[in-house]
Amino acid sequence: MITVFNTISASLSPQTQTLRLILGDQLNASHSWFKQIDPTVVYVIAELKQETGYVNHHVQKVCAFFAAMAQFAQALAQCGHQVMYLTLDETQHYADLPQLLEYITKEHKLTHFQYQQPDEYRLSQQLSSVVLPGIAINGTDSEHFLLPFSDIQREFTPKKHVKMEFFYRRMRKRFNVLMQDGEPFGGQWNFDQQNRASIKKNDLADIPSPLLFANDVSDILVRLKRHNINTIGKAESQLLWPVNRLQSRKLLDYFCQHLLIRFGHFQDAMTENSRSDWSLYHSRLSFALNAKIISPSEVINKVIAHWQAHQDDISLAQVEGFVRQILGWREYVRGIYWINMPDYATQNALQAQRPLPGYFWTANTKMSCMHHTIKQSLDFAYAHHIQRLMVTGCFSLLAGINPDEVDQWYLGIYIDAIEWVEMPNTRGMTQFADGGIVATKPYAASGNYLNKMSDHCKNCHYNVKLKTEENACPFNSLYWHFIQRHQAQFGRNPRMTMVYKNWQKMDTGTQQAIINKAEALLANLDNL
Repeated sequence: MITVFNTISASLSPQTQTLRLILGDQLNASHSWFKQIDPTVVYVIAELKQETGYVNHHVQKVCAFFAAMAQFAQALAQCGHQVMYLTLDETQHYADLPQLLEYITKEHKLTHFQYQQPDEYRLSQQLSSVVLPGIAINGTDSEHFLLPFSDIQREFTPKKHVKMEFFYRRMRKRFNVLMQDGEPFGGQWNFDQQNRASIKKNDLADIPSPLLFANDVSDILVRLKRHNINTIGKAESQLLWPVNRLQSRKLLDYFCQHLLIRFGHFQDAMTENSRSDWSLYHSRLSFALNAKIISPSEVINKVIAHWQAHQDDISLAQVEGFVRQILGWREYVRGIYWINMPDYATQNALQAQRPLPGYFWTANTKMSCMHHTIKQSLDFAYAHHIQRLMVTGCFSLLAGINPDEVDQWYLGIYIDAIEWVEMPNTRGMTQFADGGIVATKPYAASGNYLNKMSDHCKNCHYNVKLKTEENACPFNSLYWHFIQRHQAQFGRNPRMTMVYKNWQKMDTGTQQAIINKAEALLANLDNL
């Protein structure tokens, strides 16, 4: 008989001695914990109010984690493990995780407590400071990432920029990924220059429909309402995201068979004129990866194997671009996060202080690119990396939005957002708040970039060709205002020399008109 205990006072096996905690982003069925059935161990997976309240999460994000946790508990029980799954109903009376752990260990007279190394600093601090009198406490690796936690200090230095490209090359060599006789397959490490195409009108019909799931989360929605959990975004009783290994592998297979062929080519593109505009050729595996339902090694190996079997149809540039995001960027931002915390969370190198405009929560803005990206985020808890970096991120950078507020928005709204991956991407990559630990220059751009990489500008209220007129694209004057006000920081940056030369070529009258326009926009940000 398969049993998942749903009460704290459940009748556990009389041999039970050890409580093993599984956090919501530690759903790794391949972990060494699960290789053997041990009647002395009870696994505890718990929905906690502390995890729903540290930031205002998207409702689909909360539903996805809770559904995946419940599915994982059931899968463990089916394998014969002793599992206690506690919903908000059972944990509501405990102030936080340590209090819950204290009660469970006392209730069942346990002698050992074990946990996997959390990937968020706040949870790591919380668990490392847990005191359970008379109980032996041990932590272990989550066994998910390719780079062991203990090796982060060898690869990264606090407060220092580590070039991602070189880190990526070291990872390729170390794990023998896309390598041949010690050299990169194809004769070069990076094919990024081939992967920056925009989607044209005749490309739209070729975009495959996204693979969606229909996981019933109606009971979770009722539970969130019962416990007054505040959320953002659009709620659906049928959750489209994968919440178990079977679904995650189906999504990976679908990516290989239908999307990999043009992934790299269009990975930076944006459009609002397709039935699949919100996912395009992206894998949408980030939630499954970050919850550890599926491993980065499995994803990388599957993609490379599929490419090797279909090299006549799929170019190396497509697979290299995908591998770089996982083996390179994902592992890189984790290292940046851990080597620089906790100071990283307070960095504000550009002294940005403006509040986040209200339309970040409603999508009610006349800027087409911002409206579409934010609405998509509210509808699906998802936007791809360029939407996050060069639309909402770039706008926040140009407008000087407080990085604390930008962090909170990104951490809450995206289904894959866990602090270790969100913060370096947001505070570092998009906002340059870390002063250059991640990026060597700010990712600032005018409307010209958006016009090149998307079709948002075609039907926008604003004119992307104008800078100072009433209906001029806000990105244009805000871009030059950003360049001008941060000249002391970036004027000597070799990657920005041409930008400052172009600014200096403008006559003073033109410069002043641009600055005046930008300052008028900044004084009226909520109404753009």
